[in-house]
Amino acid sequence: MLHAGLTGSIAVGKSFVLHVFAELGCHTIDADMIAREVVRHGTPGLRAIVAAFGDAVLDASGNLDRDALGKIIFNDDAKRLRLNAILHPLIINRQRALQSEWEQTSPDGVSVVEAALIVETGGKQRFDKLIVVHCHPEVQLRRLMTRNAMSEAEARRRIAAQMQQREKMLHADFTIDSSSGFDETREQTMRVYNDLKSFVTVNGKW
Repeated sequence: MLHAGLTGSIAVGKSFVLHVFAELGCHTIDADMIAREVVRHGTPGLRAIVAAFGDAVLDASGNLDRDALGKIIFNDDAKRLRLNAILHPLIINRQRALQSEWEQTSPDGVSVVEAALIVETGGKQRFDKLIVVHCHPEVQLRRLMTRNAMSEAEARRRIAAQMQQREKMLHADFTIDSSSGFDETREQTMRVYNDLKSFVTVNGKW
């Protein structure tokens, strides 16, 4: 099985690309979904977050209050790094467990893990190939403002706080430009999928 990482900056279309890969038959993982899974009520992950940040991160039902946690870490790099140190090992272990299952059932298949911070956390080495989704900066800005109901100033701050698109693209084996909309993005994703499949042999090697 070939394991591909899928990444890109905020509001560039990563989720749509992951959806297309799933349609094409890839085994897919959305790291955000895994992140929610590992901090469900009663999990070791949630207990670790409460130990680090206090009961203020819980809602009335004892579940994680993501808005409250976000306010704690958004403007505090040290606290954000502390949260990442808790979450990333849990997320990666769950990803590896799923990938191990798929390797047994689909040795000639392709898995795609979508995560925003693959490059920043040094996670590229966990994948055989890295795909970076990108778009024109003005398209990214407009999408983020629309999707998150943000002001332009707030959206610009959020984008500026992340690694810039061109820097992420330097790490890519494949790039997908989503600037022109769904149809063109789907075509590019299909081409990348065909390239990925060409690396896989019947023995699961590449």
